[in-house]
Amino acid sequence: MERTFKRMANSACEIFVTDAPLKVPKSNTTGAGALVDFWGMVRKLEDGCEIEGIEYEARREMAEHQLRLIAEQAVENFRLQVVIIHHRIGFIAVGEPSLFLRVTSLHREEAFRASQWIVNELKKKVPIWKKPRLRQGYGVAGAPSQEAMRI
Repeated sequence: MERTFKRMANSACEIFVTDAPLKVPKSNTTGAGALVDFWGMVRKLEDGCEIEGIEYEARREMAEHQLRLIAEQAVENFRLQVVIIHHRIGFIAVGEPSLFLRVTSLHREEAFRASQWIVNELKKKVPIWKKPRLRQGYGVAGAPSQEAMRI
């Protein structure tokens, strides 16, 4: 697991994609008026079918690059102090987190708006694919770049 930490003019971004379970990172909120944490969890139902979990696949370098671009844009657009994005890959069981996001800012409005924007951008732009494992087997077969569902 490689962590990427980049300091940008009074702001910091930490980005990584890992196959290890996600943990809450230490927080240094000096000067922040707001800290928002978001956990993306694997839910029990996927497209109306009960699942055991989801297999996430990624081209790690490409995914981390896109996550970094999103984080940097969020810092600029929402005047954030810190953006942390950790995304897990591999098989993740129902009830386990696949995404951890933290943003800090001077004010809560920017922090909440930025969190939602980051998750929406991640789902649109980051090359991470998911393949639900139904209770009877996988829901989508084939190569991730062609047939698996994009997150």
